[in-house]
Amino acid sequence: MASSAFFKRMRVMNTIVSEFQASRSYASAAVGTDLISAAPDVSLQKARTWDEGVSSKFATTPLKDIFKGAYTGVCSMQHVPSYKNIIDKFRAKGIDSVICVAVNDPYTINGWAEKLQAKEAIEFYGDFDGSFHKKLDLMVDLSSALLGPRSHRWSAYVVDGKIKALNVEKAPSEVKVSGGEVILGQI
Repeated sequence: MASSAFFKRMRVMNTIVSEFQASRSYASAAVGTDLISAAPDVSLQKARTWDEGVSSKFATTPLKDIFKGAYTGVCSMQHVPSYKNIIDKFRAKGIDSVICVAVNDPYTINGWAEKLQAKEAIEFYGDFDGSFHKKLDLMVDLSSALLGPRSHRWSAYVVDGKIKALNVEKAPSEVKVSGGEVILGQI
């Protein structure tokens, strides 16, 4: 009798999990995805110091304001320089903004941007709770590497919030898949 009740509970749990997965409101990122429609309620925190956060009352920026005519790239230490070093080529092609969004708080992102000396060329935003990346199904669990939830490394050419080109890396060693020269060639 106990095992019968256990199996009934397992069936109920499996049904609940299946219904939850089927009803999730995430949109997988792909060419043509409208970032603003996929995550309409998401705002990000621009990289800043603690004092700047206090003075701005910890303001956030809605995606519609960030991606209006914007180009995006989320990167690692190798990735950011691939954009920073060719920023003039992006500007020559009429790109208004190169934006880096990473799953982290805006203070860490700010420190990272300053260390890379990239704040003059690239706008940095912190997706502190991963909500932006979750909505686009771009999260990856890197707990085994002691990093916790992060996003896949990716780049996109975005025009008025719509993805025109998308590059998602499947392995950490694939910086060449979403680097600056790759996306520059897709513009």
